[in-house]
Amino acid sequence: MSHHTFATGEQFRIERGNSYAVITELAGCLRIFVKDGVQLTESFDDGDIPPGASGILLAPWPNRVANGKWTLDGKVQKLDITELTRGHASHGLLRNTGYRLVNRSEHAVELSAGIFPQHGYPFRLTHVVRYRIDEAGDLEVTQELVNHSAAAAPVALGAHPYLRLGDLEAADLTLTVPGATFLQADETLIPSGSAPVAGEMDLRGGAAVGQLRKLDRAYTDLAAADGRAETTLASADGRSVTLWQDESFPYVQVFVTDTFPGRTLAVAVEPMTAPANALNSGDGLVWLEPGGRFGGSWGISGRLHPAVAG
Repeated sequence: MSHHTFATGEQFRIERGNSYAVITELAGCLRIFVKDGVQLTESFDDGDIPPGASGILLAPWPNRVANGKWTLDGKVQKLDITELTRGHASHGLLRNTGYRLVNRSEHAVELSAGIFPQHGYPFRLTHVVRYRIDEAGDLEVTQELVNHSAAAAPVALGAHPYLRLGDLEAADLTLTVPGATFLQADETLIPSGSAPVAGEMDLRGGAAVGQLRKLDRAYTDLAAADGRAETTLASADGRSVTLWQDESFPYVQVFVTDTFPGRTLAVAVEPMTAPANALNSGDGLVWLEPGGRFGGSWGISGRLHPAVAG
């Protein structure tokens, strides 16, 4: 009898109605989310780790720290360089960490992982995540950091899901992003300022993904309804997949890539509580007091029935 193993460790499946999701032990990763038979996130094979950071959780910072350096109490902190092509520390400290099961039910699972003091980040924290499929069959994710250190710790959170709409080509879908401001960035994607969206930077009215190749941009000043800002991929017939984020996540990074395995184009929509390089800029950064907690929620929903012409 062959022993089947997964590169990403234990697989936690949750389901409700016609929806299911699989979350992995490695990086607390959202491996796949399917609603009504329609795949709403990109996925990967059993023997692979998440390609392009697909579905992983980002803590205690999302995105990048320029040159892996920042200053704490007048002392330069040096993080491991994990994005060698650009020379930055990328996507936090948990992408190679296994999460532990806290509790689970049929339609929810709660996992946690520890961040230990290390060179470049001398704090001890716990990251807790809860994935839940709601009554409508949509996915809700709540992330929280707890500070176990004796001093206040600088923190931010994020996640790195890639949205898809079943087997439709991403290039043919319309991407709508509710940001009124975008972050200007240098050639290594470190923010240098911000500006109001205009022209091709403005995605509030939607743009074809096929026209957005190589897009890798952060937006903020997100228009919200009922406390949620929504970034949507939609097909011409009215079907759509949406990533929503609550007010704890005032930034969204949108990344269109032609290097995702098996896909001509893939679209990452990354909710973030702070933008790239927050450990240096302080933008969106939270100084979490000893014993304190910080978190927020985001999720993925699908409208999967074609619009009826009236």
